Amino acid sequence: MRNADHQAVLEQARRHINAGDLEGYLTTLYAPDAIAHFLPPGLPQGHVGLRLFYGAFLAGFPDLQLYFDDIIAEAETLAVRFHVVGTHLGEFNGIPATGKQMTMHGATILRFVAGKVSERWSQSDFLGVMQQLGVAPVPASA
Repeated sequence: MRNADHQAVLEQARRHINAGDLEGYLTTLYAPDAIAHFLPPGLPQGHVGLRLFYGAFLAGFPDLQLYFDDIIAEAETLAVRFHVVGTHLGEFNGIPATGKQMTMHGATILRFVAGKVSERWSQSDFLGVMQQLGVAPVPASA
């Protein structure tokens, strides 16, 4: 596949997640046995673990919207700088809904095989999310 094809798959998956369609997101973007290096310890890999991870995130932020800030393509790999915006309307990581809006920035590397992500590395600012929700301290300004 060409890089443009990978980017089209990524964009289609973004439309699914922004519509709250978790299954569409998973099946469009990920191979069933995809390895997600960002999953917390104890979660299984593949669609099973990804469903648990993203399901919890969407339960806490059901109006979540994903935006791509930069995409760099090389062979079978895409590097993406992204941000998500959502309102904390449901429980997330044991934290009851606060009604607060959050913005989380991150970067990810996606390796495609046969048109699906087979492996993903990702770093996201979850501490910043906890600070925005008021459940983690914000450092005092100098």
